[in-house]
Amino acid sequence: MRLIDDSFAGTPLELDAEGAAFADGFFYIIGSHGRPRHESGVDDNAKIDARAKASSQLFRIRFAPGSIDMKTGKLTAQPEKTRSLELAGIIRAQLTPFAESPLEENGVTVEGVAVRDGFLYAGLRGPVLEDHRAIILSVPLSVLFDHGAGDATQLRPELGVDGMGNARGVRDLLVYEGRLLVLAGPVNDPPKGQPIKLGDYTVFSYGEGAEKLLDLEGYGNEIKPEALLPIGESDGSIRALLFFDGPAGGQPTSIEVGFK
Repeated sequence: MRLIDDSFAGTPLELDAEGAAFADGFFYIIGSHGRPRHESGVDDNAKIDARAKASSQLFRIRFAPGSIDMKTGKLTAQPEKTRSLELAGIIRAQLTPFAESPLEENGVTVEGVAVRDGFLYAGLRGPVLEDHRAIILSVPLSVLFDHGAGDATQLRPELGVDGMGNARGVRDLLVYEGRLLVLAGPVNDPPKGQPIKLGDYTVFSYGEGAEKLLDLEGYGNEIKPEALLPIGESDGSIRALLFFDGPAGGQPTSIEVGFK
C-alpha cells in the first residue's frame, strides 16, 4: 500500500518509516522526521530538504472488516488513511537547536511510536540531552489528527550509555500492559567491525522514571537490535521477539524480559 507520492527530480522519495503502532482499531505509521546527512560530499540542499519533508509525515490507517483477502493478503477495498504533518511542526518548535541537524550531529530522528489513552508517543533516537536523557514526545491524538487544542509534553527518560560510553536514545517504543517499554541503544551506530556487546542495548520500562529490565546480549558484529514484539507472558516475564537491523528478515530471536 502506497503511503506517499513525494519525489525529487523525478525520483520517488521514501517515507523512511521507523515505527508502527496499533491501538483502538487504527494503525499508526511514523516517518523518521530527520534530516539526512550529505552523501559522498555532495552538498545538495534542495534534495536534502525534499527527503526531510518526505520523512516528516505521520499516518493513521484503518482497515474495514473483510477488506483483506486472508488467502492472498491482498486488499479488496482501500483503507481509511489520514495524513498528519502536525508532529513536524511540534518538533521544530520544541527542539529547535536539533531539528536542522542530521542524526550524526545529535539531530532529530524518530525511531519508535506508541499509542495509549488518546496520546501518541514518539520516541527519538536523537537528540540525547544532558545527563544522558533521551526524548519521548507525548502528543494528544486530537492535536495530530483533528485540529484539536492541547500541548505536547517532553518525557525525558535517562537511558544511560553503551559499553563505550556513548549516549543511548530510543530505538523502539511500545505499550505493554499500560506501560511504555523502551528499547534503548546508542544514538550513532558503532564503527564498522566493532562488536556489539552485552548492555550496549537495553530494555527499559518507563513510568515515573526509566527502570532497567534487561541488558541485551551482543548478537554479532553490525547486528543491531531494532524492534521488540511481545508475544506472551509467563511467570512474571514477557516473552518477546527481538528483531535486528542487518540480517535478512530481521532474524527474529526469542527473549524473556522480567516484568513486575
